[in-house]
Amino acid sequence: MPKRLPPRPPFEFHGHDVPAGSRLRVDLPVGTFLTYEELKLHATVVHGKSDGPVLLLTACIHGDEYNGAEIVRRVLRLPALSKLAGTLITVPIVNRPGFVTRSRYMPDRRDLNRLFPGSATGSLGARLARVLVEDVLPLADAVIDLHTGALNRANLPQIRVCPGDERSLELARVFAPPVTLLGTPRDETFRGACMAAGKPYLLFESGEALRLDAPSIRFGVQGVLAVMRHLGMLPKSRGERRQHRSMLSRKSFWERSPAGGLFTPLVSLGKAVEKGTQLGFVADPHGTGETPVVASRAGLVIGRTNEAVADEGDGLFHIALLEDLSSAEGRIARTAEALPSLKADEDDHPVPFDSLNDTIS
Repeated sequence: MPKRLPPRPPFEFHGHDVPAGSRLRVDLPVGTFLTYEELKLHATVVHGKSDGPVLLLTACIHGDEYNGAEIVRRVLRLPALSKLAGTLITVPIVNRPGFVTRSRYMPDRRDLNRLFPGSATGSLGARLARVLVEDVLPLADAVIDLHTGALNRANLPQIRVCPGDERSLELARVFAPPVTLLGTPRDETFRGACMAAGKPYLLFESGEALRLDAPSIRFGVQGVLAVMRHLGMLPKSRGERRQHRSMLSRKSFWERSPAGGLFTPLVSLGKAVEKGTQLGFVADPHGTGETPVVASRAGLVIGRTNEAVADEGDGLFHIALLEDLSSAEGRIARTAEALPSLKADEDDHPVPFDSLNDTIS
């Protein structure tokens, strides 16, 4: 008769023991609100029955980027977590004050993602950043940080990694977004703090602030699961989605408004454009003329404003430069076609919604 292995030790998380095969929500104190209520960082720990790495999922460092919180929520509800090897730590709402007030920023109007690695004696945002960096990050073997575009700025699903970071780039290939952008992070961002700590890190960007959209959420859930399988945290399954190679971009730029006025876009996200392509136009509200917005270089549209007006110099289209632009659109389309192939227990809630009649059919 084979020897029974001893049970896996519990995961120690700031004074709490999380037994193998269980989950626990832990509240980490940060500081005090103006209402004299305590601000806490809420983390959920899922500790698998067998050994494996520790993955940290974070979202809503910018409080109004709700797609990330929904991606984390759906990952936590997956039946596949019953077979988890290793440990999953999730912080679905890092910037709780901004989340509650539907704001990107902390109450003092500071950007939390410019306050890392934080300070024990600084502003409330700096204290929150410190708790995440000093109390949570050291426990992780890898990090996936979930973001969206800013208010009224939508992003094509994309991963951002640091040039030369081969461990993160390997995970980006597994996550398989349509586009992977290489770029050096600022030191004061969470990304910079993860790089300084030597943690493989993926920054996922998709959709826009204050909105939940199915493609962004599906790409996020699929990508997180793919990374977990690659790390050996979840078993590989039959019928797993076919991997699509992410297009690598080493540089991107914003095409800016040549004038102020009413803005009409003519090109959608994921569209490959040549130099000289008309991307849209800005019109004089008094009817005297229209100024075309023209691509100054060839590339792939990975971000776009959804605002109806623009001042001269406003960023309108975010364009990634690619080595193989000719096949870019086709590969984007093939990646998008993979979305409906999610298994039933991994899918979001595919309820048809009629926005014109405000009804669910």
